[in-house]
Amino acid sequence: MRDHTVEVDRSGPHATFKFADNFNVAVPFIDRHLKEGRADKMAIRVVDGEEVTYGELAEKVNRCGNALLDLGIKKGQRLLFMVKDCPEFHYVFWGAIKAGIMPVPLNTLLRAKDYAYIIGNSEAAAVIYSPEFAAEVVPGVEQASHTPLVTMSVEGDGDNLKDLIAAASPDLEPNPAKPEDDCLWLYSSGSTGDPKGVVHGQTHMVYTSELYGVGIISMAEDDIVFSAPKLFFAYGLGAAMTFPLWVGAEAILYAPAPTPGAMFDVIEKYRPTVYYGVPTLYAAQLKMLEERDADQSCIRAAMSAGEALPPDMFHRWKEKTGITLLDAIGTTEMLHIFICNTPQQHRVGATGLVVPGYDARIVGEDGEDLPPGEIGALTVRGGSQLKSYWDNPEKNKSTIVDGWVRTGDTYYQDEDGFFFCCGRSDDMLKVGGIWCSPVEIEAKLVEHSKVLEAAVVGRADEAELIKPEAYIVLNDAGDAGDALEAELLEHCKSGLARYKYPRWFNFVDDLPKTATGKIQRFRLRS
Repeated sequence: MRDHTVEVDRSGPHATFKFADNFNVAVPFIDRHLKEGRADKMAIRVVDGEEVTYGELAEKVNRCGNALLDLGIKKGQRLLFMVKDCPEFHYVFWGAIKAGIMPVPLNTLLRAKDYAYIIGNSEAAAVIYSPEFAAEVVPGVEQASHTPLVTMSVEGDGDNLKDLIAAASPDLEPNPAKPEDDCLWLYSSGSTGDPKGVVHGQTHMVYTSELYGVGIISMAEDDIVFSAPKLFFAYGLGAAMTFPLWVGAEAILYAPAPTPGAMFDVIEKYRPTVYYGVPTLYAAQLKMLEERDADQSCIRAAMSAGEALPPDMFHRWKEKTGITLLDAIGTTEMLHIFICNTPQQHRVGATGLVVPGYDARIVGEDGEDLPPGEIGALTVRGGSQLKSYWDNPEKNKSTIVDGWVRTGDTYYQDEDGFFFCCGRSDDMLKVGGIWCSPVEIEAKLVEHSKVLEAAVVGRADEAELIKPEAYIVLNDAGDAGDALEAELLEHCKSGLARYKYPRWFNFVDDLPKTATGKIQRFRLRS
């Protein structure tokens, strides 16, 4: 095989791969398109902004890789970047990989103390940021226990990355690498504790792009892809960057916060065929659809992940738009989705079936497989699973067991192989001696016409026994009150096992969430 190439065999039940011994993954994702005649094809469109062809992308990736090396960043060192969804995100990410530097995209919503911790933990050689985030990034660098060699804004007065890219050489030889070598890091958002550096290898983006992007979504060159989730975390990284780049498709990038109105406007103007969102956003979009129409006829596939999709939301979205929302689960540790509903096989309320090419199990406390219908811990394995957590032997030991990754999620599987989410393992409630899923109660609450979102946690009653407590965001805050509490109580009692109804109701303006849209229930516990 030629250097930096991969052969994909799609003749079996799932794609299989053969990688060249010398394999830098930037070549098949970036350089390959020039050889395949896509130099003039559009790769990136920024909403109301810049447009980048595959030829321009390849040149800027080379220039950026050279600029990073010219700054003195050594091969194998970490480059942290807090960059908005824009072409420079691509240039930094792929330029670093091609040059042999380790890109580490970070959540742009973090605070200075978070950045300070990650800079120290990673011992980063460089920090690059969009100027919009300077107010948190710069103090974070100053507070960190480790001082990066380079701290630089993407643009602005003085030295900046854009100017360096423009001045750098357009020619860059790919850094030699083995398929199993480290390639990129992501920091997990996590439910509790400090962020953890998740190390991924050169081949991992190939696995996710082919097994899910092509194998499930049937991503192709003529697709136009739009992801509301941002590039800085695993869901958006695959959806808006690696999947379209793998097949030569076009990606729409939108830098501001993904409000429901803005999402509808982007869809109507740019006509994406594939759309990615999270349940929180879909809920807000449904609320807006009560006030306005939105032409979404261009969308052939719409995905949901980040948190379990309530059945009522699935039905309402289908009724309003005619589009089937495909629920799924992925993790930073697996880089993207490994269980999902598909256009051909989907079940309301289920996360879906295992993506062909991955394996998943439900195990009990003894680590043994549980039969269908029994609730246990979800474990998974596959070609895109993390190599390790950086500098965290205890986390490695507790998460990666006999080659299987423990996700921290509680699930059960039905007789047909569909997986059903019961929430995070530490979110499960034991009420009256019986395990109870907060997801089930939340889904029932969201069925009520006045409820926009809900989160359920455990709270001790006067007898120190755990009972469900509900935190609710209403469509109209003016509906809050005793009358609605009584209405919701009866709504739950009539549709759930009697012991599962919430004993307390709290009406709130919003719910605490991670950047991926997962409800942080631990922040709601008393």
